[in-house]
Parts: sequence; structure tokens; C-alpha cells
Amino acid sequence: MNQINSPLIRVGVFYDGNYFLKISDYYYFQHERKARISLEGLHEFIRHQVAEEEDVDVRLSRIIDAHFFRGRLSATEARDKDRLFHDRLLDDILMNMSIATHYMPLKTRDGRLQEKGIDVWLSLEALELALHKSYDVVVLIAGDSDYVPLIKKLNTIGTRVMLLNWDFKYVDFKGEARVTRASQHLLEQATYPVQMHEIIDQGLVDADELIETMFVNTPEPTPYPATAKPVRPTGPTAAGPVGTIGISTIKNLKNGFGFVVMPPNNLFFSYADMAEGDFNELREGDWVEFTVGRNHRDEDCARNVRKVAAPAMEEGDEYDDEEQPEHESADSSEHL
Repeated sequence: MNQINSPLIRVGVFYDGNYFLKISDYYYFQHERKARISLEGLHEFIRHQVAEEEDVDVRLSRIIDAHFFRGRLSATEARDKDRLFHDRLLDDILMNMSIATHYMPLKTRDGRLQEKGIDVWLSLEALELALHKSYDVVVLIAGDSDYVPLIKKLNTIGTRVMLLNWDFKYVDFKGEARVTRASQHLLEQATYPVQMHEIIDQGLVDADELIETMFVNTPEPTPYPATAKPVRPTGPTAAGPVGTIGISTIKNLKNGFGFVVMPPNNLFFSYADMAEGDFNELREGDWVEFTVGRNHRDEDCARNVRKVAAPAMEEGDEYDDEEQPEHESADSSEHL
């Protein structure tokens, strides 16, 4: 083991943003852990992993730079204020972690918005900064073979590359099979390929503190405020105008979305519409408070959803919880 007076190991971390968010979604919706990845916890894991691979004291393993690259909708294209809110929320988290953000506008191709050029931009920035700041190790959080040329170039200047990668399969909320797996060529080029899915699963079994802190702790739901006046489902106009605060029960829950009882059509909501608390802790029949909103199809939906205690029923109160048609026309992918 190297001594404490050894030189610092200078680490630069580079995120393929959409890849990382896909991983975080997997642990939140599909994995039994049901929690998002904590950037702070992930960085602490990176420091320990680099120290182990470089054979130094963990105090000498220091992240001096972190950069996050992602394609993003413009304010006009987003249309939905909630999309903008969640983008801003992500920005706040990255800013508080001193992670530099790099965004490119999504491009329309074949009628679909697609991310183009992020891999090239990340590669150019990583190589330039590795030369300028003399990184000892670049940590790459990505899985695309397009990053192979970057790793080869970093190898020529003597910078080691740690690749954090995941391998898993799942069925999404549309019932379609999804696979996430890093390119084999990318794995072969990396100095330190790290199979994160294996390390995390084993760490959770062993109750490894370093792995446990890699996930965001879920806050306890806040009780329903006694001062608020609930709007209860009573008839065809129960949802009320946009901005109305409602309280009702959850009728259905699926992978990442659900419906709130509110005649004449149950109101769609997704995990992105949660104002507080953990979507995965919701159960059918739970009481929730929400704000009536409109989706991109100009249909009623539930926003700012949070779990609350069941309100006390006054004499004569009745709650209409009869079978109602779900708004199947709601496009859940709009919220994911």
C-alpha cells in the first residue's frame, strides 16, 4: 500500500446524462431497492474504487472535476411546465454537487426528437481537460461504443479510464422488454471496467454502507394539512378548473404511473408529478392531494401529487369510488 505522502490521484468524472438517468430510473422503478442513485454517494464510491485500483489511501483519491452531458428540450418544445420544473430540479442537484452541465438541443429526425452529438462533445471535453488538468484517472459513466476512440486517446496520454457500466433487463410500463448493456469493445478498452450491477447487488445483500449511501433516502410522507379544504369527487365537474386542489384515492398503479379517482375520467399522473414522497410507496386506495392540471393532449390530469392522511368524514359525506373508465389515451411516456 502506498503511503499517505504519495501524490494525489486526480480524478475527472464524465456522465453521459441520459445513460445515467436511465440507470437511476431502473433502480427507482424496476429494482427491488426502489430508490434513485445519489450523486454524492456515487462520487464517494468512485473515490474508494479508484483508491483500491490505484493502490492508494482513499484520502489521496480526489475528484477534481465532474461533467454532465445531455440533450434537452427547449422551453418552447417542452410546453409542459412540469418538464421544465424537473429539468431545473436536476440542475439544482448537479449545481449543489459542483457538477458542470453541458446541454445540447434535441434534434427532430424522422418525426422524433433525438440526441445527436453528445458523445462527440463529451469526448472532446474529456480529452482536452485530461491534457490541461493532468487527470490520473477519468471515470466514464456510459455504455456506448462511440466512446471507444476517447478511451484510446486517453490511453495514449497515460490517463487510466475507469468505466462504470450496468447490465440488466426489464419490462417497461408499456410491456416492452428493455436491455441495458455496455459495449463489449468499450469494456475491453477501459483500464478499470467496473460491473456496477454486480457490486451493487452484492453490496445490498451484505448491507455495505458504501453501497447503501449510493441511494437517495426517501422522506416520510407529510400528513394532510388540516387547514386545506379538499375537493372531493362528487360528479361530472368534480375535477374543477386547472389549479383546483383536490383530494381523492388512487385507483390504479403501474410501472411509474397511475390514476386518481375523479369522475367522469380518472386523472392520470406519473412519478414525475409527485410533489413530495416516493411514488413507489404509494398503494391503490391511498389518499392523495393533487392539483388539477392539463397534459399535452389538453386533458385533465393530476399534478403535484402527494400522499395524505384520509380526511375525517363529516355527517352526510360520501366518497364516490365506483368503477370509472381510465384515461387510457393519456400518454404516460410524456411524463417519463
